[in-house]
Formats: sequence, C-alpha cells, structure tokens
Amino acid sequence: MKLSTERILTTHTGSLPRPDDLVALMYAKEEGGAAPGLEERVRSAVVEVVDRQLDAGIDVIDDGEVSKPSYATYVKDRLTGFGGDDNRASSGYLAYYRDEFPEWAERMAQDPYRARRSAPACNGPIDQRDPDAVQRDIANFRAALGGRQPSDAFMTAVSPGTIAQFLHNAYYPTPEAYLYALAEAMRPEYRAIVDAGFLLQVDCPDFTGLGERIEEGKLGDFQANLERRVEVLNYALDGLPPERLRMHLCWGNWAGPHTHDVPLRDILDLVFQARPSAISFEGANPRHEHEWTVFKDIKLPEGKAIIPGVIDSCSNYVEHPELVAQRILRYAQLVGRENVIAGSDCGFGTFVGRITVDPRIVWVKLQALAEGARLASQELWS
Repeated sequence: MKLSTERILTTHTGSLPRPDDLVALMYAKEEGGAAPGLEERVRSAVVEVVDRQLDAGIDVIDDGEVSKPSYATYVKDRLTGFGGDDNRASSGYLAYYRDEFPEWAERMAQDPYRARRSAPACNGPIDQRDPDAVQRDIANFRAALGGRQPSDAFMTAVSPGTIAQFLHNAYYPTPEAYLYALAEAMRPEYRAIVDAGFLLQVDCPDFTGLGERIEEGKLGDFQANLERRVEVLNYALDGLPPERLRMHLCWGNWAGPHTHDVPLRDILDLVFQARPSAISFEGANPRHEHEWTVFKDIKLPEGKAIIPGVIDSCSNYVEHPELVAQRILRYAQLVGRENVIAGSDCGFGTFVGRITVDPRIVWVKLQALAEGARLASQELWS
C-alpha cells in the first residue's frame, strides 16, 4: 500500500455514481427481467469511472463498484443460500428511528430505490454460486486502467458481518455459525483481489452497528459482539498481507439524525485489532467530524494508517479546498503525515438508484478533495 511519503494521497470509499442507462439495466436484472447488454455496459462504465477519477486528481482509485447493485447485497448473486423472504421493511436504520422521527422515517421509506432493492434472507447452505464474478470485475478494472499507473488501485468486498446485517439468517443454528459460513464463502473473493495485484478494501459498517441503538448499560454487549465480528473478519483474511488490506467502517451512509451512533472512541481499540493496515472512517459529516480529537488520546498502532473522510457523502455542499486541507492537517499533526490518506466519508453510489448527492456534484467534491490535499501537502512538506 502506498503511503503519503511525499504528499498527502487521496482516495475515496468505493462506490461512485452509475450512468442512468446502467441503472435501468441493473433495475431490470434485480426485478428478474431481461437486461440485454448489461455486461457490455458495465465494462464501458468502468472505463468511464476510471477516467473521471483520474481527471479529478484522485490518487488511489477503484472500479466504482459499478457492477454491483449494492456494496452489501451483491453477494446474493454470487453465493448460494439466499432464497428467503426479503427483509427490507424490518431492518436497518429506519427501524431504529421510526418511533422518534416517524414522519422522517416514512419519507425515507418512500425512496424509489428501496422498492427495487433485494435483500433476501439466508434460507440454505452458503456456497459458491458464481465464483467467476470477481474475476470479471478484476478483468474489467484491469482493462479500464489500460496500462495507466495511478498511485495505487483497490477493489472492494463486503465483510461477513455486513452481509449478516443486510441478509438475515434463517438457516444456521447460531449467529456465529452464520458469520463463519459467510467468512468461508467470501475468502476466495478476498484472495482473488489481492492475488490480482490490487489492494482489497473490506467494507465493515457492521462494526458500528449501522446506527444501532445501544440501550443504557449495554455498551459492553455491543463491544463483545464487535470483538466477535473482528475475529471472524481476521479468520476470513488469514494469510493475506495486512499491507495489501484496508477496511471501511461507517455509521451508515444516510442523511438522518444519527443520534444513536456509537462513539468512535468506544470501538477504535477493537477496530485496530482487525487485520487490515489502513482504516477508512467518517470524519466530515456533522455527527462525526469532531472525533478527530480521539487521536489525541488513542495512539495509532505501529503499521496502521488512517483514511479519514474529509468530504461528506450525504451533502450536496461542495467542501472548500481550504476546509479539506484543515481537516487533513488535524489528523496529520496527531498521527504523522505519512499515516494519513485523505478520503470520503462513504460511497456515492452505495445502492443502485440511490442518489443522495447529485452525480455531477460528486465529481466536483472529489476535485475539492484533491485540491485540499494539495494545499495540506504544501504546508506539511514546506
């Protein structure tokens, strides 16, 4: 993994806006209809998204996750065992907040992408269904790079715990058995990405509970559950070099109250026990920007780096580059400039058809990220 040894490098969390015609094809597939030309359009969309990242000045790029209906539920098409009832209505942050903010929750529930999102429960043994899918993604990304050499390149894959959060278990006897079955099934995808020469980013928003409400006195239970998920992730990543791994944790990429989010301070020591050497997390939105101060008290372990979000992924405001630079400098002054890569809070296309930030604005925000990193680098390397 390239670190910021000469200047602050820039990256993002993974998902980027999909072209409208690709969205229409993916909706058709999700709804069980014909989607002629889907694979060809995915390939051309990867080329487009690679070009736009490089044009924006991003250093560490990916394929935009354009082949996936979502960063989490895509595994239903790659693994067996997911033929159970859809659990969209009863899961996620709306369930945590519906009693406090019913009108807001109802408006959010009407978002059109929800009606087309598929989240079936696990109702059978998990195994490989389409082991070539990750190889197609790798081939598409490699072809899109076309010999160009960004500072680094990564691909994403979902963590076992996040799959369990979205695709509920109705088959395995215990939550732990379900997690380890998922870990076994995801290991080939993780290894394939690393073996292809790309960095692997494992998406782990389950580490925060995705906005889960922690009842009074139950923080210890939450931390014990997190410790188990870290152990499962490390099991799934066993044998892969930590320096080729990064992970993303967040509290859910949705514009809402987030008043129940567990503080970063309460989970960071456990997160550091995960195998990946770099940790991406939210640092720009109004609920979590203040948490940069955690690093005044919690020392960054040897061999770890951080990828704080310095642009928000839920707001159409375009951050001023000087603000981006200020955010970068806070972290660099606490953990060392070489240990900071500037990133985004979360993805900009986490679910197909979900548009929180206008796609045109996304690219301007990424340009602001690159310009802010340039300003910060001038000060840090002056």
